[in-house]
Amino acid sequence: MNILGIGIVFTGGCGIDAYENALIKGFNAEDNNLFVYSVDLDRIKDKNLWKKLRRADKFSKMAVLAAADAATNSAVLHMDKKRLGIIVSSAFGPQVTTFDFLDGLLDYGEVNVSPTVFSNSVHNAASSYIAGVLGVHGPCLTITQFYFSFQTALQMAGVWLDEERCDYCLVGAVDQYGEVLGYIQNHKLSLAEDGRIKPFNFKPTYQIPAEGSVFFLVSKNKTDNTFCKIESICFNKNNLDNNVDVDLNIIDADGAMADESAYLSAISPKIPTAAYAPLFGSMMIGSAFNCTAGALMLKNQAYYKNPVTDNPHGINLLQDQGSSSIERISCIRYNCNTENAIIHLKRA
Repeated sequence: MNILGIGIVFTGGCGIDAYENALIKGFNAEDNNLFVYSVDLDRIKDKNLWKKLRRADKFSKMAVLAAADAATNSAVLHMDKKRLGIIVSSAFGPQVTTFDFLDGLLDYGEVNVSPTVFSNSVHNAASSYIAGVLGVHGPCLTITQFYFSFQTALQMAGVWLDEERCDYCLVGAVDQYGEVLGYIQNHKLSLAEDGRIKPFNFKPTYQIPAEGSVFFLVSKNKTDNTFCKIESICFNKNNLDNNVDVDLNIIDADGAMADESAYLSAISPKIPTAAYAPLFGSMMIGSAFNCTAGALMLKNQAYYKNPVTDNPHGINLLQDQGSSSIERISCIRYNCNTENAIIHLKRA
């Protein structure tokens, strides 16, 4: 399965170029001295797109922006005439709109609650908006689960392509920050008071809540724009450090867990390790953003150094920046039960 195009919306802007610039620039304390990495949709000036999304909530808008950007970035023409599937993944779904709907029920009763808010609180609303904006009529699916939602979505996209249910698939992840989520994170996690996420501390963790979206356009076919190949998605694989064929391990550290010590078992002194959460924030869908960094490195044949290098455990951190020969990258995610999911990326 090949990644033909990538779209992204994050605190640093919209588009793969904005994300690549952030990876090249690295972490800057003055730019990132925030306590929530939020997305500013006012930066997007596409009036035609906003007209189609005038009733959508922020969750769906972020998903549509990233999905449409992935389709454009792929340079695949006449997307509305392709056999295209859509898979949206999320850790929490449209939880901000869901709580707004519940507040409406309490304030106005079930007869007078907003039907627009209700329709946007449905988890499949984002995929519906994507299909409407792009004018596609293929299969749609939404996966909502706390951990491994993006990995599961990629796995399902591979199944659809193998079964020839579609020729292309837009598969991505989206999550939104909200007051309820912020309240929970403030009480359960150790927030980074200096604005610096420290991915390699593991315990205690230092995090900053965030929101954003990433979408890949994937296919079994290749194009001149292909980023890389998704070689496999593995769950609960043991002896990760024995994979000597990997040039780099990217770990999803500071992905909204209080204890991330399990990542120590995934780290090898032979293989450099990287983590890019300081650039996009602490999210349970951070795998999509880290995987995007890996895909860019394989396409450009260039490394992006770790944005924050606090290293209390003496890990072999990626220190290089610039051109290099890169064949394989592993993106590793753990959950609170020390179960793991690994996305193996290979040079196209």
